[in-house]
Amino acid sequence: MELRHVACFWRPMQIGKGQPYPLGATWDGKGVNFALYSENASGVELCLVDERGEEVRVPLRERTAFVWHAYLPGIGPGQAYGYRVHGPYEPSRGLRFNPNVRLLDPYAKALHSPEKWGQELFGYELGHEHGDLTMNAATANGAPLGVVIDDAFDWEGDTRPNTPFHKSIIYETHVRGATIRHPEVPPEDRGKFAGIASEPMIRHFTELGVTAVELLPVHAFVDDGFLLDRGLRNYWGYNNLSYFAPDTRYRAEQRAGSGVREFKEMVKQLHRAGIEVILDVVYNHTAEGNQLGPTISFKGIDNPTYYRLVHDDPRFHFDYTGTGNSLNVRHPQTLQLIMDSLRYWVTDMHVDGFRFDLASTLARSLHDVDQLSSFFTIIHQDPIISQVKLIAEPWDVGEGGYQVGNFPVRWAEWNGKYRDSVRAFWRGLGRNVQDLGYRLTGSSDLYQDNGRAPFSSVNFVTAHDGFTLADLTAYNDKHNEANGENNADGATDNLSWNCGAEGPTDDPEVRALRKRQMRNLLCTLFLSQGTPMLSGGDELGRTQGGNNNAYCQDNEISHYDWELDDERKSLLRFTQRLISLRRAHPAFHRERFFKGRPIHGTELKDVMWFGRDGLEMNDGHWQDPNTTTLEMFLSGRGLDNLGEDGRPIVDDDFLVMLNGSEEDLDFVLPGAADGAWELVVDTADDEAGEQRNAGDATRLVRRSMKVFTHLLTAEERAGADQPAERQP
Repeated sequence: MELRHVACFWRPMQIGKGQPYPLGATWDGKGVNFALYSENASGVELCLVDERGEEVRVPLRERTAFVWHAYLPGIGPGQAYGYRVHGPYEPSRGLRFNPNVRLLDPYAKALHSPEKWGQELFGYELGHEHGDLTMNAATANGAPLGVVIDDAFDWEGDTRPNTPFHKSIIYETHVRGATIRHPEVPPEDRGKFAGIASEPMIRHFTELGVTAVELLPVHAFVDDGFLLDRGLRNYWGYNNLSYFAPDTRYRAEQRAGSGVREFKEMVKQLHRAGIEVILDVVYNHTAEGNQLGPTISFKGIDNPTYYRLVHDDPRFHFDYTGTGNSLNVRHPQTLQLIMDSLRYWVTDMHVDGFRFDLASTLARSLHDVDQLSSFFTIIHQDPIISQVKLIAEPWDVGEGGYQVGNFPVRWAEWNGKYRDSVRAFWRGLGRNVQDLGYRLTGSSDLYQDNGRAPFSSVNFVTAHDGFTLADLTAYNDKHNEANGENNADGATDNLSWNCGAEGPTDDPEVRALRKRQMRNLLCTLFLSQGTPMLSGGDELGRTQGGNNNAYCQDNEISHYDWELDDERKSLLRFTQRLISLRRAHPAFHRERFFKGRPIHGTELKDVMWFGRDGLEMNDGHWQDPNTTTLEMFLSGRGLDNLGEDGRPIVDDDFLVMLNGSEEDLDFVLPGAADGAWELVVDTADDEAGEQRNAGDATRLVRRSMKVFTHLLTAEERAGADQPAERQP
C-alpha cells in the first residue's frame, strides 16, 4: 500500500491509496476508506472535522474511473467529514465547482447535525447583481457533515414478515406527527424512531390490524430558508439531501450516528410484531433546488452528472417535480447511487419496501415517460430490490406525467383513480357507476392486461397530501392560510363535501351525516379488492382544520391528537372491525381478478351486480349517470386460488350494498344464495342486528352502506372443492 503523511490536528496520519469501491466512508476496524465520484472535478479534498469545528484537508490524489479515493488508518466511527471539490465555476456550462463550499458526501450513512441556512450554504454570492453567475469567495461550511459509522448491530435473528401483497394493509404515517402528542409514549421518545417502536404505538398498530407502516421520508432532509423565515419548517420531509442517512431530527440520543442504530431498533421491534416497514423515498429531486438554490452536495460535486440540465442552456435544471430540479437517472452513476441506496436500506436496515414519490420522473427518457427506462429495467433484474414491495406514485408535474396503470410488472401503484371515483360517488356527483365497479373489484381496466393483479392497485381515499378523512367530510374548500401563501397553495378540487356546514358545527344532523360519510369511505376502502392504504390518524378522526397542504406545519395542525372523545373512539372501533373483517375473509383480498364465470354446480358467478330491486344490472343501469345505488355480490366459492395444502380456498358469500342517494331506500336481497343473510356492517347503526332471506327488503338510510354475509353450509363448502367450470 502506498502511504503518504499528512499533518493532522491530533497526530501525524498516513494515507493509503484506498479503493474506488464501495463509495462513501467504510470502516474496516483499522481505518476508513473514503471514495467519492466526480467526473468533471479537477481535484478533491477530504475534510476531517473535530468536535471543535477545526478542519484538516486531505487531498485525494488517487482517481479510478472518476472515483477519488484514499485509505486513512486510525480513523474510526464518529469521525465527522466533508469534501471540497475543485473545478471550473462556469454555470453557463452547468459546472458549479467551488472549493470554498464544504460538501456532504452523497453516500454518508449518518449526519453530524442539520444544515445551517444562509450564505454559507450557497456556492454563489447571494444578492449579487449577476445572481448565480458570481461564485461565493467566502468559506462556506453550512452543509451537514457526514459521520463514519460502525455497521455492527445485533438483529437478534430478525426476519421479515413477508406479508403477501394481497393480504397487506398499509398505514401511512409520520414519525414525529404520530408520536409527539401520545401520552403513553415516553417523553424522550416522542417524535422519534423510538416512539414508533414504543409499546403504545405497536399496540395501536396491532389492535388496528394493519400489516405495514409506510413512513413519510426519513432520509435526511432540509428545512427551506423561505419556510424558516415564516417560522415554519419542511415537516413532511420531501426535500432530501441524503439517500443513506436517517434524518437527525428522529434520533432520541443526540449523538452522531445514533440515528442508524435507533432506526434499526425500530424495524426490529415492528418486525417482532409482524409489521412491515415501507419507506416513502424521494429519488426524483433533491433539496438543492434550481440554479438559485443552495450547494450542499450533488451540485458542487458534479452538477451535470447528478441533475437533468436544459440541453441548450445547462445553467438551468429541468424540473419535472415542481421543486427546481430532477435527478439525472439517465447517467449510470446517478442510477448506481439510487440502486446502492435502495439495496442498503433493504440489506443493512431491513426495510420491506418503498413508495417512490413522483415516480414518473424516474421513468423519463428525454422528455417522455418510458416504463422500460433503465431505472425499471435494473430494478426488475436486481435479486434484492425486486423482491421487496415496490409502490409508485405514478405521476409528476411534467407533460404526460400522469401514468396510473402504466408501471411494469412487480410494481404496485397509488391508484388516484380509485380515490377520485370513491370520493365522487359518496359526494353524490352522479357520475357513471361503471367506473366505481372497476375500482371496487381491483381496477382490472388498469392492471389486468399487463400481467399484474388486483393488489397492484394501492387503494386510498386520503393520504398525507390533501384533506384528512374528517376534513374531507367537513370542508368544501381548503383553508391553508397558516402556510403563509394567502391560501394559494394546495389542490383546489378535492371532491370533498362539508355535509351542510363549513368546518366545526354543533348541528346534530350534519354531525350524523359526517359520521356516516367517514364510515362509508372507510367501508368502501377496506372491502374493495386491491391493497388498502389508511392515512394515519383517519381512524382517530384527525383534523387539520381544513388545511390540505400541511407540509410545513410541525404543530397541532399535523400532530395526532390521542385524547379521544366518544365519537372518535367509536370511529376507531369501527375501523378495527372493518380491518378484522377484511383480514378474516379472502373474498375481500383476492389474488386474481374476477372473471365473471359461473361457479361449479350453481348459477352464480364469482361477482354479480344488482340494483336495489334485487335484479341483475343491465347496460342501461351501468351507463346511467343518475345511478346512486349498487349491490355487489361476492361469491366465496369463486376465489380461484389454492391454499398451502393445494385445496381451493373457500369463503362465505358477501353482499355489499351502497346507497349514495339523498333518500332512505329499501334494497331487496337478491336470490344469489339460499338461506339466511346476516348483517355484519351498517355504517348508519353500530348496534343493528338483522337477518334477512333472499327476496326480503332491508332499509338503507340515505348515504349509507350495509354488508351482509351468507355462511356456507358444509355441503356448499365441500362442493366448492370441485374445480370451477372454465370458459374457453
